[in-house]
Amino acid sequence: MKKLIFVGILGLFMLGSCHNSTVTHTHNEHDHATEGHNHEAEGSDHSHEGECSGEHNHEAADGHNESAKAHSDEIILPKAKAEAAGVKVSVIEPAPFQQVIKTSGQVLAAQGDESVAVATVAGVVSFRGKVTEGMSVGSGTPLVTISSKNIADGDPVQRARIAYEVSKKEYERMKELVKNKIVSDKDFAQAEQSYENARLSYEALSKNHSAIGQSITAPIAGYVKSVLVKEGDYVTIGQPLVSVTQNRRLFLRAEVSEKYYPYLRTISSANFQTPYNNQVYELKALNGKLLSFGKAAGDNSFYVPVTFEFDNKGEVIPGSFVEVFLLSSTMENVLSLPRTALTEEQGIFFIYLQLDEEGYKKQEVTIGADNGKSVQILTGVKAGDRVVTEGAYQVRLASASNAIPAHSHEH
Repeated sequence: MKKLIFVGILGLFMLGSCHNSTVTHTHNEHDHATEGHNHEAEGSDHSHEGECSGEHNHEAADGHNESAKAHSDEIILPKAKAEAAGVKVSVIEPAPFQQVIKTSGQVLAAQGDESVAVATVAGVVSFRGKVTEGMSVGSGTPLVTISSKNIADGDPVQRARIAYEVSKKEYERMKELVKNKIVSDKDFAQAEQSYENARLSYEALSKNHSAIGQSITAPIAGYVKSVLVKEGDYVTIGQPLVSVTQNRRLFLRAEVSEKYYPYLRTISSANFQTPYNNQVYELKALNGKLLSFGKAAGDNSFYVPVTFEFDNKGEVIPGSFVEVFLLSSTMENVLSLPRTALTEEQGIFFIYLQLDEEGYKKQEVTIGADNGKSVQILTGVKAGDRVVTEGAYQVRLASASNAIPAHSHEH
């Protein structure tokens, strides 16, 4: 009986334990479900908040980046500063442009415009005042004095005078004797010839002679091109002393490579740049014309000469070596810009486009033919663009020194 009671109590205990476990488990499931709901709600709230906040931030950032990108390469130069710096802008339009052969050459004095004063006697040189290259002289201006006092042969003027006086006396004596047939006509003719030669020689030497020596004068009016002797030099008869040029007409002689020979017939004019002032001269503006081009290269050269003649209206120095731009056939509808519009950085060329009254943009370009004043533009610009043609380096300096924040410029 006790066993039955014990088994019954044990059964009731086990039944109560199962019920409590079931209730606890159910309660836990309810709690976890509630937590899950809360987490989902929180996640939903966080997701919604993050989504709204993220979308707003991304849109704002994208808009700001686009605005920065639009203005990051823009250069701001106020109008007043641009005018003070000499910045000028031009609209680029297609126009004819001549093909160019770039080479080197030399400026020479034209024939007939240059003369050389030479020594008329042998002796020692001394200058009459300061004779310098480039000075203006008139025809007959004394340049050099040649003294022969200390020369072993003696003063040539004195010798010429003595020879003249002796031959004159002999001629006058023979002149009286020939009347009486005492001397033959042949002997008299020889005496007369000797007298005339001595007279001409003496008159020529004594014309510019003084107590200090023989004076050598400028043969023509013009400018002293070169002084060929120094003070104290000994010179002989006929030796060049001073070169004088009138400098009115000059020759431009260009040396062209043989590979351009087929194009020489198309050459019409030329530009050239001097090394001493970097100025580019146009032969058309100097009344220039093509004289000739060589039909063969020189004996010791692989270059063909092309010669022009022009008026020396500028400060062009005869004898100087220059850079020559030979102008050949014409190309139509070419975009070109003056050299002053280009800036160079490590072999790459750039220009500056005007975006608005105060805004500029740096633009890389590819160049083609160059005639010394203007350059053909192959890529980088189009017709109608507003390009800085003068003061490009001022705009470049503005881009380097004035870093303007992207959002500070208002259009």
